[in-house]
Amino acid sequence: MIIDTNQVLSITEANQNFSRATRIADRQGSVVIFKNNKPRYMLVNLVDNPALDLSESEKIDIVAGRILEKHRKAFEELAK
Repeated sequence: MIIDTNQVLSITEANQNFSRATRIADRQGSVVIFKNNKPRYMLVNLVDNPALDLSESEKIDIVAGRILEKHRKAFEELAK
């Protein structure tokens, strides 16, 4: 397994700054988390990772979630 050093975090850093881990996963597609100086875990961006096969239903759920989040205020106003 070839690991890009821009995708590596220690388990301590991932634990203390999870938002940084997610930003790296958003940018790079995944983050490899090291424990005891060995690759142990991987945080994967499920939306943008072509290696993961999603069913059509799962894809629709992701897109619907994005739309709902993006237009949350409008939907909340309409619900009143």
